[in-house]
Amino acid sequence: MINPDRVLENQIANAILVGFKKHYRIFTEITLAAKYRFEHCMWLEAQEASRERIKMYDLRVKETVAYLRKSFDVSKHDQQVWQNVKKIYCEFLEKHRQPELAETFYNSVFCQIFERRYYNNNNIFVKSTVELNNIPHDRNLIRCYDITQATLLETLNQCFDDFKLKIPLANRHLDILKLVAAFKRRVSFPVEKSTHYRLDVCASLFYRNKATYIVGRVVCRYGEQPFMLSIKNDSDSGLYFDGLITKAHHLLMLFGFARAYFMAYTEVPAAMVSFLQSLMPGSRRLELYTMIGLQKQGKTEFYRDFLNHLNISDDEFVIAPGIKGMVMTVFTLHSYPFVFKVIKDKFAPSKKVTRNIVKEKYLLVKMHDRAGRMADTLEYSYVAFPRHRFSKELLEELMQVIPSQLTIEEDYIVIRHLYIERRVKPLNIYLTTSNEQQTLRAIEEYGNTIRQLIKANIFPGDMLLKNFGMTKQGRVVFYDYDEISYMTDCNFRRIPPARHLEDEMSDVPHYSIREGDIFPEEIATVALTTPQHRKLFKQLHSELLDHHYWNARKKSIENGVIEDVNTYPKSLRISRR
Repeated sequence: MINPDRVLENQIANAILVGFKKHYRIFTEITLAAKYRFEHCMWLEAQEASRERIKMYDLRVKETVAYLRKSFDVSKHDQQVWQNVKKIYCEFLEKHRQPELAETFYNSVFCQIFERRYYNNNNIFVKSTVELNNIPHDRNLIRCYDITQATLLETLNQCFDDFKLKIPLANRHLDILKLVAAFKRRVSFPVEKSTHYRLDVCASLFYRNKATYIVGRVVCRYGEQPFMLSIKNDSDSGLYFDGLITKAHHLLMLFGFARAYFMAYTEVPAAMVSFLQSLMPGSRRLELYTMIGLQKQGKTEFYRDFLNHLNISDDEFVIAPGIKGMVMTVFTLHSYPFVFKVIKDKFAPSKKVTRNIVKEKYLLVKMHDRAGRMADTLEYSYVAFPRHRFSKELLEELMQVIPSQLTIEEDYIVIRHLYIERRVKPLNIYLTTSNEQQTLRAIEEYGNTIRQLIKANIFPGDMLLKNFGMTKQGRVVFYDYDEISYMTDCNFRRIPPARHLEDEMSDVPHYSIREGDIFPEEIATVALTTPQHRKLFKQLHSELLDHHYWNARKKSIENGVIEDVNTYPKSLRISRR
């Protein structure tokens, strides 16, 4: 006779797995459709598909939770039932091709049903039960091209053909010749003089914005070298090779935390991530999962990495360096390259936003093309930190500014809602110690960041230097989102000339200001308070102080034009001449 409880537990476990399978099926459908959108230059549709793919995970979790509550009244069952459910679920995953993702989905479902006190390793997958070495191998992940009997030209021709893009290269023979020349210049060993030489190429193209990428590595007796070949679609003439990237640090920039997620099909995500990690040894699995669109798995990988780091470190959480924000309180762990941001209970009077508005702004950034210039965030609820690791100063600060978000439970401090970002050096701090050349580069990058955000239909709002940061790769990114808005929602104006001396001397503007009015000429005087920085900005980016420039960009966006945002240095581009 079948144990009734065992039947129930099996049904619950199966229902969760069915919910996950539906999620991954839809995720895959959206991802595979990227090829069609690229071939037909459907750039607006590509942006919408990216947003849809991000949103769909939470929808599937909510559907699954609703089904479990309706069908099994799951919240009334005790922990022993759920431990049995978890055990059965593990059995279902033994030969699964996305087991780590299925574990994360299980966690999401469970955590929506129960309170935080049930979040332990017996009930959820705090630690994964998946052995990466035991995940079924993805034989279709990599295509290998042996060049012992062929030339590089023949191999690259075949490699391109194997992706079966329906749009031809605009000038195939010349483009392939240029690509061969670029390979020979940029690969650091003599590729065609090796006795054994091959290309390992990911069988999936990587789609993002208006480009697709071939990702792989060159392998010969001298060593290995990664590469990414950027392909773009000129709607008038066809495809062309735009850039060849052959250095790991440049690949890391393309897979960086300020980029939009790629659309790349993979049946076995763990295998894809392992391959990418072999190309970029300095990368973290959490970031690679995120960058192929599996951001929930990225969150899981981060949390496990974070717990591991807490076990091997002993430094304290402290208030993050820099000017304190009026909306967020920020703290960090110096031994760990991330910051933790919590919305304050009360804002400064000058801030006309609410907690919900701030959360909406951060969600906007998550869904939007970040153009390589806005830091991505990981959003968490009910995070428990070891109390003894908090500095006295930080704990006092948190108790003062976020009491509604803070709970102290014996040895833990629990924060109900927070965002986690990659740590960068605030630009105002960076400039206090930069030399002349570094300062010039930083101000140039600051203006470039604003320009590229404009192309992505983003007006940063508060453009003070403290809201921008310098990455280790020497790029400036923006990370303060409570005042961002769409370019198309702004009204860019010139400050009217003063009518008389009293106007010039008055502390109150002598002109009317409506909601949405922006005066670009104020960037130099408000955001750049140092004369040297202001002078450099005017030399490098004078048009950013002109309302005509902003209105022209706004009109272009309103007309449906999606501009290219350069994702790698010009030196890595392939000439179209």
